[in-house]
Amino acid sequence: MRQYHSMPFGAELTGKGTVRFRLWAPGAQQVELCLQNSPQTAPLALIPQKEGWFELETEQAREGSLYTYRIDNEVQVPDPASRFQPQDIHGPSEVIDPAAFGWQDNQWEGRPWEEAVIYEAHVGTFTPEGTFRGLETRLDHLAELGVTALELMPVADFPGRWDWGYDGVSLFAPDSCYGRPQDLKSLVQAAHSRGLMVFLDVVYNHFGPEGNYLHQYAPDFFTERHHTPWGVAINFDGENAHWVRQFFIHNALFWLQEYRFDGLRLDAVHAIKDDSKCHILEELAETVHRYLGSERQVHLVLENDNNEARYLARKANGKPRWYVAQWNDDIHHALHVLATQETAGYYLDYADQPIAHLERCLSEGFDYQGQESPYRGGQPRGEPSQALPPSAFVAFFQNHDQVGNRAFGERITTLAGSEMVQALTGLLLLSPFPPLLFMGQEWGATQPFPFFCDFGEDLAPSVREGRRREFAHFPEFSDPAARERIPDPTAQTTFENAVLDWTQAASTTGREWFELHQQLLHLRHRFIVPRLAALTEIQGGYRHLSEWALQAHWQLGDGSPLTMLANLDTTPVSLSVPPPGQLLFTTSPDLKQALVRGELPPRTVAWFLEGISNQETERDLGKKSI
Repeated sequence: MRQYHSMPFGAELTGKGTVRFRLWAPGAQQVELCLQNSPQTAPLALIPQKEGWFELETEQAREGSLYTYRIDNEVQVPDPASRFQPQDIHGPSEVIDPAAFGWQDNQWEGRPWEEAVIYEAHVGTFTPEGTFRGLETRLDHLAELGVTALELMPVADFPGRWDWGYDGVSLFAPDSCYGRPQDLKSLVQAAHSRGLMVFLDVVYNHFGPEGNYLHQYAPDFFTERHHTPWGVAINFDGENAHWVRQFFIHNALFWLQEYRFDGLRLDAVHAIKDDSKCHILEELAETVHRYLGSERQVHLVLENDNNEARYLARKANGKPRWYVAQWNDDIHHALHVLATQETAGYYLDYADQPIAHLERCLSEGFDYQGQESPYRGGQPRGEPSQALPPSAFVAFFQNHDQVGNRAFGERITTLAGSEMVQALTGLLLLSPFPPLLFMGQEWGATQPFPFFCDFGEDLAPSVREGRRREFAHFPEFSDPAARERIPDPTAQTTFENAVLDWTQAASTTGREWFELHQQLLHLRHRFIVPRLAALTEIQGGYRHLSEWALQAHWQLGDGSPLTMLANLDTTPVSLSVPPPGQLLFTTSPDLKQALVRGELPPRTVAWFLEGISNQETERDLGKKSI
């Protein structure tokens, strides 16, 4: 099976011995194709077309040809729709034959969203090799763990040798540090053979600060009408916005069709500014569902600080109109404050009664649904979300942002005790919300994941100083000497310190953590997932037990009540009425005796499900402690 996404941009093999080159350059008077053949080929003029397009079909190029475009006889630039940049973002683009990879997974149709257990990984630090091939060798580990979806942080070509991925400028080209296009396709295919979906994180709110040449020949890509944290916004709603919108819509289709990804996570869409009647987020999602929805199950997920529940709306048949889910930062922030008592920065919004914020998340999805945000200067944030199903809210207590945006990139395992982390794990993995794990979390990894990048010397000093200035308003970094201790994001050692240490996974403690996660995911797949598909609303509620404890409940799709007890305090809390249902899992070996006494032990999470018997849970009941 051959997979190939035809698009109006870039270099396309025609099948008749020629290559067609197309560039949208409305700000250019002349565009020439510079082929780096041997012997050197003279520049070839592209023919001007309507609406700012330049086009050329030539026999002088072939698969593997390296090329650049010369703009107005002055500057040479790579193709913004390049499928591969073998010499990084400033080098020439390479003509790729996407049909050369023979897919063997034509039986793969994806998996239902309610089965999603997401594992977020950064390709460059997940393995010592830091490559697609290296990650492929660890897929059996993920399958054994019980996750069902591997989510890759952005792989679009970025400047330098290491980067989180959110500074990409060649959005159609997997970074050459990680491997060639066929290596990424091999990874996706190998994941499918193990029953794993593969999602890709994509960035449509800005281009990276180095290597973006669009300003020089396509200034209409950007607009001064809107601004973002990265400067002028991408032009989704102004003059000549049509082809800008098409660029990003085709990018989504490209990754989903040509690389057979099972879904995309759209980064920070609150920074996408669009006043059009049809927002780019709506048009993109509708196009994806129209082109690919009948072929296989494809899932689109948002990161959206605005908590705009409307983008998660369901149709009458229960399927998402646009996006299936959003990363729910609210639940992370509430859990983090409970676990660490940190209240600086955006944790301020959860400082008053963190257990109450958690209760709202568990029963209604978003915590902030329109109320004022103290962290945002009293501005209202969010929209009502209770009518949505639990599948619309991805839950987590670690991810790349929440670890890496800290000054030193500490994980929760170094900020809270093992009993607390064990309780959070039990809470996360059996809830009706799709859970997300950050790489290494399953073995209790303690090494940091700091921010890192490898910009050129003209940008590196400002990035270094900007990173330290970012934390100047925190009391612990008010002293310049304290800020000097923050790792230099441009230093190679900062990147190397983030590479996972797999010897920790093989240690006794690492195996115990792994077995806890594995056991919980087995219980999830056995008892929770089959009861989620029919859920059209959260149908949840809670009972406040103390400042650190609660009882939450949901009615699952088959009518079965699911109940969770959680006490995150260091002392027991009173429990007047025993929870209904059969015990499914507890982090406390003394739970039954404590319930007889009318108590919920400290640092305890316990799950109960009605409609199942002792015989059903006899083999699956877990009472694991670390």
